[in-house]
Amino acid sequence: MTSPIELPLFPLNTVLYPGGSLPLKIFEPRYVEMTTRCVRDGSTFGVCLIREGKEVGEPALPANVGCTARIGQWDMPHPNLFHLVALGEQRFRVLRTEVAPSGLIVSEAEMLPEEVAPGAPEDLCREVLSQIIEHIGRDRFPGEIQLDDAAWVGFRLAEVLPLSMALRQRLLEEDTAQARLTAIRDVLKKAGITRDNQ
Repeated sequence: MTSPIELPLFPLNTVLYPGGSLPLKIFEPRYVEMTTRCVRDGSTFGVCLIREGKEVGEPALPANVGCTARIGQWDMPHPNLFHLVALGEQRFRVLRTEVAPSGLIVSEAEMLPEEVAPGAPEDLCREVLSQIIEHIGRDRFPGEIQLDDAAWVGFRLAEVLPLSMALRQRLLEEDTAQARLTAIRDVLKKAGITRDNQ
């Protein structure tokens, strides 16, 4: 296990996954300062689902597991406003937090290991994602299309399926791609989606 790192947190009403992308408009001073530092240093920040509170105003209570985000694209149309696309990289667990005078939540976090050789996804999940990609377009998926990678398929389905935020968070917290895909397959089957009726 790697040593804990200091990671600024951006609690949001969404879940970011490794390999995913998240468009953001940054205007609160604490996050403008964080973004400026990340752009300058090439560093990452952590995106966590909000457990209690709101995105704007008083610091919210973040979930314990989140995903690091690296700024892939950014624009500053005027001072104190960033438009950016954040790219999900690696899952992490929050060990402890403190709130800086600016209101920014700074965490001590441990990186969660990436799954090595997660294998191929089972057919239902792969076929459903393939049809979704065909329907909404490959450009909605950053990077290479990896339909034979169980981890990639699981994270992308977790992003695009109409799931509750609680379930999205549970899928992020799953330690293996197969466990994630099993949970997604159960959702698909409960919705009446099987290989026979596609």
